[in-house]
Amino acid sequence: KKSEQELKDEEMELFTKYYMEWKGGRRSGNTSYTNIPRFYYRLPAEDEVLLQKLREESRAVFLQRKSRELLDNEELQNLWFLLDKHQTSPMIGEEAMINYENFLKVGEKAGPKCKQFFTAKIFAKLLHNDPYGRISIMQFFNYVMRKVWLHQTRIGLSLYDVAGQGYLRESDLENYILELIPTLPQLDGLEKSFYSFYVCTAVRKFFFFLDPLRTGKIKIQDILACSFLDDLLELRDEELSKESQETNWFSAPSALRVYGQYLNLDKDHNGMLSKEELSRYGTGTLTNIFLDRVFQECLTYDGEMDYKTYLDFVLALENRKEPAALQYIFKLLDIENKGYLNVFSLNYFFRAIQEQMKIHGQEPVSFQDVKDEIFDMVKPKDPYKISLQDLINSSQGDTVTSILIDLNGFWTYENREVLVASDNDNTADVDDT
Repeated sequence: KKSEQELKDEEMELFTKYYMEWKGGRRSGNTSYTNIPRFYYRLPAEDEVLLQKLREESRAVFLQRKSRELLDNEELQNLWFLLDKHQTSPMIGEEAMINYENFLKVGEKAGPKCKQFFTAKIFAKLLHNDPYGRISIMQFFNYVMRKVWLHQTRIGLSLYDVAGQGYLRESDLENYILELIPTLPQLDGLEKSFYSFYVCTAVRKFFFFLDPLRTGKIKIQDILACSFLDDLLELRDEELSKESQETNWFSAPSALRVYGQYLNLDKDHNGMLSKEELSRYGTGTLTNIFLDRVFQECLTYDGEMDYKTYLDFVLALENRKEPAALQYIFKLLDIENKGYLNVFSLNYFFRAIQEQMKIHGQEPVSFQDVKDEIFDMVKPKDPYKISLQDLINSSQGDTVTSILIDLNGFWTYENREVLVASDNDNTADVDDT
């Protein structure tokens, strides 16, 4: 009898023999097999610590290399000097111009890092009706600056991409913004105890608009493509006007306003909002039926709403023209979960508006008239059903939703002609003075 070790050795020998024959046969039968590049790399499992460390280190080295490929301040100054030196006369007002011949000369002198910007395609993109076929030096330089900033920001965001898959989870974006706060002069006055609430407020806007399916992650590419990052980094400007701060969701006054409203609504000071507490939001004219739907569909804890859920609510109601906000409200209006609004669902919500009108001593408006106006405004593909896409396409989604959920919104719509006339009168008075 053969020993166990001998049997294993024999098995391995036979396996190696047949495997090599099979492998050689495949190669001889299909020569293109050797030319197919590898396209799939398995991600290391959680217990494969060494492979994970190797992957993290290789990503860090890759990002460092990409960072070194970008133009630094000195190289940008040199580029501006070369462009200014090669400007092509005559000037248009105070704007310096450059033709294609000098554009190529600057490209040769600017160095290898600038080579990607000195192409015919980019020149043609920036060419706008100049009789001498030139482009604006300032416009080109701003284009280069913008590209460099985008790459820098992408690299900066990628450092927080723990999974290395091109997206950020909520915790990743929280870490990014938390470490960004000290670099934003407009946030110098924030108390450190408020940082966590500020970060939550800022992150929520990204996820509300860029993660409509609520997957819990956002593509870095989407973050760069939207304007939110511009608004956030606008806070680097030490002389940002008061008006700009008030309209910027990420500013300290805006964040404090939203959080202050939340605290004012929380009458029992338990850190959560009940339906009754939320009913005082804004002008206090949201209907009970709509608030019922909010607490049915949104995440709550023992029937009360936390700050994160409240932020989604605020973002939806303050941005009713935006598709993401309309999607949020549409889900609440779609009581039968059919994917469209019909006469029944419109009547269901408008009855609450009629009841509020009676309470305030107003004569209720006929639902039939309102229903016809809504369908006329939206012009849905199906004359009996209004889909979310119909609302978005009509550009009237904010008006329609206001009519159905908010007495003040309905009153504003109903008296729009009077309000417009009043505004015109006021304007005329100002002109007379």
